[in-house]
Amino acid sequence: MKEIETTFDAIVIGTGISGGWAAKELCEKGLKTLVLERGRNVRHIKDYPTMHKDPWDFKHRGKQNKKELFNQQKQGRLWGGYPTSNKVKHWFVDDLKHAYTETKRFDWIRGYHVGGRSIMWGKQTYRWSEMDFEANKKDGHGVDWPIRYNDLAPWYDKVEEFIGVSGQNLGLPQLPDGKFSPPMELNCVEKDLQKKIKDNFQDRLLTIGRVAHLTGNAMHEGRSNCQFRNRCDRGCPFGGYFSSNSSTLPAAKRTGNMTLRPNSIAYEIVYDAQSGLAAGVKIIDTLTKEKLFFKAKIIFNCASAIASAAIMLQSKSERFPNGLGNDSGELGHNVMDHHYEVGAQAVVSDFSDSYYKGRRPNGFYIPRFVNIDSKSEKKDFIRGYGYQGGASRTNWKRAVSELSYGKNLKEDLLKPGSWSVGMGAFGECLPYHENKISLNYNQLDEWGLPTIDFDVEFKENEHKMRKDMEEQAVKMLKAAGYEKVFGYNRQAVPGRGIHEMGTARMGKNPKTSVLNKHNQVHEVPNVYVTDGACMTSSACQNPSLTYMALTARAVDHAVKEFKQKMS
Repeated sequence: MKEIETTFDAIVIGTGISGGWAAKELCEKGLKTLVLERGRNVRHIKDYPTMHKDPWDFKHRGKQNKKELFNQQKQGRLWGGYPTSNKVKHWFVDDLKHAYTETKRFDWIRGYHVGGRSIMWGKQTYRWSEMDFEANKKDGHGVDWPIRYNDLAPWYDKVEEFIGVSGQNLGLPQLPDGKFSPPMELNCVEKDLQKKIKDNFQDRLLTIGRVAHLTGNAMHEGRSNCQFRNRCDRGCPFGGYFSSNSSTLPAAKRTGNMTLRPNSIAYEIVYDAQSGLAAGVKIIDTLTKEKLFFKAKIIFNCASAIASAAIMLQSKSERFPNGLGNDSGELGHNVMDHHYEVGAQAVVSDFSDSYYKGRRPNGFYIPRFVNIDSKSEKKDFIRGYGYQGGASRTNWKRAVSELSYGKNLKEDLLKPGSWSVGMGAFGECLPYHENKISLNYNQLDEWGLPTIDFDVEFKENEHKMRKDMEEQAVKMLKAAGYEKVFGYNRQAVPGRGIHEMGTARMGKNPKTSVLNKHNQVHEVPNVYVTDGACMTSSACQNPSLTYMALTARAVDHAVKEFKQKMS
């Protein structure tokens, strides 16, 4: 083990959505910060190999052969195997090299590179509400959040204004308004559905999605507005959507205070018994296999909900034999993810004379409307769900089901097909202590580190909720008068929502939680965890905006503490 003499003010583990924000805020506040990333470096624009490619530039329509697919079998479980497409496969891990085990099935979708999943995320950007932060206390599941919406509101403001969020304010208590740039436009069928939902239902509405894409006239350094290419997951050369690579990491770099170190697997946060604080982070250099120890006064663990907990579980000492800060025994437990792949679709026979421009990287959103008050209360399940969806016209691919050929076939395929519309729900998962990850020392990776085992499942409340998610989607499309309406409720598998949360939850009581209200480890106050691991419940909204707000808030606290001690 080689100890590096330089002591940094702070170390950030991870460069994804949370790690990027931690790096930006720490560096802008004057702290010399080492930023660790286990994967390769990805430079904005320079390292997006498929950003400008058209469909015909990919052999076999972008599909890999069976031999190539063998290394990404678990990544390939998602979206019909889309992560294994030659368009984006370089962003998703090799499942053989980065193996994990499953006591119960868990689709762990990962990207190991600078920027992490901020390059590939769906960019849906919603605030959580007071109702979400109070839910655990109200119904007795999990533990109470140590913060409320008002604690986070100014940080939501800060984050939204920096990343750029396109959306529309609605005045809904269950979906707080924000600092938005101009909303994207619904197409004609979506507007029709919007009107018919309003006419037929008093308890719900449809709006354009709130999405982290630049629109309007606000200036964002190094970025330009969304170009409606809808090639976001290849890496955007315009910086039209928010990613660490285009936004927070360049901001950190501009300060001169950031040292970015890719190819560095953080595997232990070292505890110093004499001071009662963390002394630094041990890493393995993936290129040289050398083990190094970096010292720092503040640690931000932002490796992802799963990886952050795994690092802490591996960080054992005489004081913490079961993992750093794990006096409560909750580290690695309470794994949550949104359950989805349930909803409805329909055919729309009208609007054959209408089309749309561009490739809008966004859809519509129907905010939660169940279990909000006594009128919307459901008897068979608690918490709630929202819908994301869109309408479009079919294209030439419908030829596979055509019986015509020759001239008639060609002429037909040059015309837009019929309109279709669909909506899929995202539902809240309760925090169950028995849903957990653990370290598997019987199966080590190539660096000699334990792999991760998943023991996570959706339970009765989620399955009952899913029935209502399908029924209400069908009900809305039928009320709109659309044709061939059919609902679907596919197998619910944790991990597929890619919103893993809860493995090092916040709480008021050190006996039942890992982190305090400032995202500090209760027993080791110079270690902060601000990614999905810190979440105490899951709500039904996409969580990334909340991670960013929590990170900005935690850095503010950490730097004030740091400067007070230095003065």
